[in-house]
Amino acid sequence: MRAIVGLLVVCLLPTWAVAQQRPDATLRVTVVDPSGAVIVGAQVTVKPNAASGPVSPVTPVSNVSNVTSGRGDAFFGALEPGRYSIHVESAGFESYEASDVRLRAGENRREAKLEIAKLAETVQVGRDPRERASDPRGDAFATVLGQAQIDELPDDPDEMEQVLRDMAGPGATLRVNGFRGGKLPPKSQIQSVRFRRNMFAADVHEAGFMSIDITTKPGIDNWRGSTNIGFRDSALNARNVFAPVKGDERHERYGFNLNGPLWKQHTSLSLSVDGVDSFDTKTIVAATPTGLFADSIRKPNDMLNVTARLEHSLTKSLMLRAEAQRNHLRLENLGVGDFDLPERGYGQTRDEQILRGSIAGSIGKALYNALRLQWRRDDIAFTPVSTAPAVLVLNAFDAGGAQMSGTRAVDTFEIADDLDVAVGRHAIRTGFLLEGGRYNTNVLRNAGGTFTFASLAAYAAGTPTTFTRNAGDPNVAVSQVQAGVYVQDDFRARKDLTISGGVRHEIQSHVGGLHFAPRGGIVWSPFKSGKTTIRGGGGVFFDWFDAQAYEQAVQLDGTHQRIETIVQPGYPDPTVGGRALVLPPGRVQLSPSLTQPQLREAIVGVEQQLPHDVRLQTMYIHRQGSELLRGVNVNAPLDDDQRGQRPDPQSGPMTEINSIASSRFDGLSVNLNYVRPQTRFFLAANYMIARAIDETDSPFSLPADRFNLAAERGPALTIPRHRFMSLVNTPLAGRFRLGSSIRVQSALPYNITTGRDDNGDTISNDRPAGVTRNTGRGRTQVDLSTRLSYSIGFGTRTATGVQGPQIRIVRGDSGDPLRDMAGTDMQNKKYGLELYVQAFNVLNRMNALNFSGVITSPFFGQATSAAPPRRIEVGTRLSF
Repeated sequence: MRAIVGLLVVCLLPTWAVAQQRPDATLRVTVVDPSGAVIVGAQVTVKPNAASGPVSPVTPVSNVSNVTSGRGDAFFGALEPGRYSIHVESAGFESYEASDVRLRAGENRREAKLEIAKLAETVQVGRDPRERASDPRGDAFATVLGQAQIDELPDDPDEMEQVLRDMAGPGATLRVNGFRGGKLPPKSQIQSVRFRRNMFAADVHEAGFMSIDITTKPGIDNWRGSTNIGFRDSALNARNVFAPVKGDERHERYGFNLNGPLWKQHTSLSLSVDGVDSFDTKTIVAATPTGLFADSIRKPNDMLNVTARLEHSLTKSLMLRAEAQRNHLRLENLGVGDFDLPERGYGQTRDEQILRGSIAGSIGKALYNALRLQWRRDDIAFTPVSTAPAVLVLNAFDAGGAQMSGTRAVDTFEIADDLDVAVGRHAIRTGFLLEGGRYNTNVLRNAGGTFTFASLAAYAAGTPTTFTRNAGDPNVAVSQVQAGVYVQDDFRARKDLTISGGVRHEIQSHVGGLHFAPRGGIVWSPFKSGKTTIRGGGGVFFDWFDAQAYEQAVQLDGTHQRIETIVQPGYPDPTVGGRALVLPPGRVQLSPSLTQPQLREAIVGVEQQLPHDVRLQTMYIHRQGSELLRGVNVNAPLDDDQRGQRPDPQSGPMTEINSIASSRFDGLSVNLNYVRPQTRFFLAANYMIARAIDETDSPFSLPADRFNLAAERGPALTIPRHRFMSLVNTPLAGRFRLGSSIRVQSALPYNITTGRDDNGDTISNDRPAGVTRNTGRGRTQVDLSTRLSYSIGFGTRTATGVQGPQIRIVRGDSGDPLRDMAGTDMQNKKYGLELYVQAFNVLNRMNALNFSGVITSPFFGQATSAAPPRRIEVGTRLSF
């Protein structure tokens, strides 16, 4: 018997010893308001569930409470792993309850988003599933990237922005802390990225395209930061298929950021500096009189961005944010590549300064207000390599000067305010947007003149089709102001049904008309489980008349500058030889009936939560555009004779910008998200099939035949028929992690023209008989990119309770499993080192671009350039 007991003791002793060594759990709870601002002084209570077992001896068995610090966090240490309940209270807000929170050994994080008293806006863990799913401002039909996914995005801010835009699709609007424009912050300062499709809320100006909302991290209890470098060289890159030899390339990127308190528990500061010193190559493929010309040219790129961000708690429920940016960019050899020879190059210097400020917080028990202000200054200078007249042999070769020189200075401002009001079952939001700017320019475009030849044969014979030149003084200073006001009501009709309705009114200087935009929608969760959400709605949206387009129209109004045109000129002297016909001066003018373009949109969609944390979304989108801006030569000859009678014999070509074009878009989108926090695995995939038809590419786009505008209706240039995008993040063995993205899209359209000016309107964009706009098709594009990283940490951070919380400001669902994925062992280390290698276009696929649609070109129907080949970057990041 003693032997048996002894044997049992020997067998069970290791198990008992392991149990005694099981590590404790720690919990950080971040409390935020509806805008994402932290709430100071909130009472956070954590208690173990009955089935969870006792808490650690160092923690009392009774409830554990803490008050959030000035940074919005409450910290709980030495908890026994198990299941707990979290309760949060703060004056002026609804209480928060999470009844079944599982704490694992190690670090755990939770976010509690408190609603204004009697105002329930977003997803809460303790809410009825149907109520949560039918929240019009909740996370249904949204994809959220947490820290783990952000870590695997490209390290270069510009490349990261391109990946995010590829994920969102054409027309996406990108905002950082609610602001548009400026540079993206380094990814080390990004807290979350949220992809959301507007469901006809009146508080947004843009139509229901996808929006990308980026939230940055504020400062923390102690000073922390990171520094990173990245390097890419031609030795690691593949050769572009159109380059005769592999071009010499180099890309050096560096960054540094620092976060910390200026006044503990009140004020924090974030600083970041990043820059790029690089030169890539661009291929040239042209047909010259002496034969095929193929080369690649170096394109230098120097960039430096500096950002400072300040956050200050004015009161327990009011947060002040301020930000300043200073961005410098220098680019060389712009305008070179494809058919453009090296002498067509020009340089551009851009200096950008941005000041931003916002105040957000609750007012009493039923009001919440967010005010944003932004000022932005851009100084841009253009320097050409050559000032010689340009020579364009359509889709064969382009020589001569770039016809771009001068400076441009732009001052713009934005003021926006949103007020939320809770009235019973109504969640009312109202506010305004005011934008304006002053634009000063002396940029000379086409001041040296341009010869246009229909073909190489015409160039050899010295017979241009036209010679055009902009003559006069380009100095103009114009102003533009635009504003919008709105009111929106989300009415909770039932626990499972919310009905929304609103109206927005917009007005813009230089554009007439009343622009009232009614919008409405429903969100319905028909089943008790809340795993099915049905959304539908419709509304009217208006687009702004672009300020730069207005600026150029004023420059070429016939008073500041005039358009000189010679038909069948001589060459190289346009006035000597040939059958030169000098037309009277031309100009650009705005139609008296110009108005804001209008978009009418309707969407219906279903989201289904499947087993194993899989979310499947399907959505049908219909969009109808009217009164879109297009240019029309209202003084074209009444017949096809260039020397024939024009409506105004005293004027040459007159481009009038009219609101007469239309468009249509129909698309079916399928989106799948899969998150497994336990293994930090994430998958997001989207497929869209779409049919997009429009009649113009820009306000200055001219029709091939002004008397047959119906022939301009054709496929939109930038929207493919099929599009697939996927992002995957997964851990590998040891400390390795892999992130991959793939983008596949079907062929984009291109226009087919004869290369001649058969109708005498002085524009060489005529099409063959029976051919409509954009009927050519390119090729399918496939781009697979990947990032492999290895991370290691040194030292251990010391938990400091309330005095040392880590701030996490994330808009959205506090129960989102992505929040858990951000809590890695690396965040507990005092120092962290990451080594990475990232590759773009891993398959080295030749993604053909620039298909020639000019019948007289020797390259007709062929691609003459390609997207970059495989590129590999290596780098490291040190955090401290």
